[in-house]
Amino acid sequence: MSIFDIYPAIDMRGGKCVRLIQGDYNQETIYGDSPFDMAEGFTRQGASWIHMVDLDGAKLGERVNHHFVVKAAKELSAKIQIGGGIRSEEDIVYYLENGIQRVILGSSAVSNPQFTKDMIRKYGSQIAIGIDAKDGKVATHGWLKTSETDAYELGKALADAGADLFIVTDISTDGMLSGPNIEGVVRMAEQTGRGVIASGGVSSLDDIEALKKEASRGVVGAIAGKAIYTNRFTVEEALKRVRS
Repeated sequence: MSIFDIYPAIDMRGGKCVRLIQGDYNQETIYGDSPFDMAEGFTRQGASWIHMVDLDGAKLGERVNHHFVVKAAKELSAKIQIGGGIRSEEDIVYYLENGIQRVILGSSAVSNPQFTKDMIRKYGSQIAIGIDAKDGKVATHGWLKTSETDAYELGKALADAGADLFIVTDISTDGMLSGPNIEGVVRMAEQTGRGVIASGGVSSLDDIEALKKEASRGVVGAIAGKAIYTNRFTVEEALKRVRS
């Protein structure tokens, strides 16, 4: 897991590509009418992974925009990781059987830790744990609820259960283009002893460079969304920076 990679993000709501500010469903910008076309464009620029999120699914607790995810997995060379609305083993199996490489469990890690541990043991590296934190506490259900669960304690417990990859989002930085919370990401990597992908706040190639410098401490990737959509850099430029 030591190779640092870029994960261009596609957040889906109502069948469109959108970005929210700090997870607020009322602060939405639409950046594209087709999640598949967006994924295809990222693949053409050289992305080896694409991070897709079903925002409707996260809110409702069931798969909603899964058709776009499956189409991308079946027709594109990039690997797909998907999060949002995955609450049952049936959901996990559906995605894995349809060619998705990695399924992200987020809300269920808090609301149903035993299920999450069982799925980690059963599906291994095909499961990633998404920890979305606000002031060190875990937020769930599309960030609509903040729990009393400590983000780092949750990470450690799930690492002990066998999780080997975490995707950590600092909600306060997400969609703000204010720079990532590098300290928080590194702390999660050190507490869990596992690979961590940073999400939220990436605003420049320098931010990506700063995260890549922490690869030896377990930071294995960066998710970039708004910075790409607002033309601060392209996927191609980001990949060039991390692969040089």
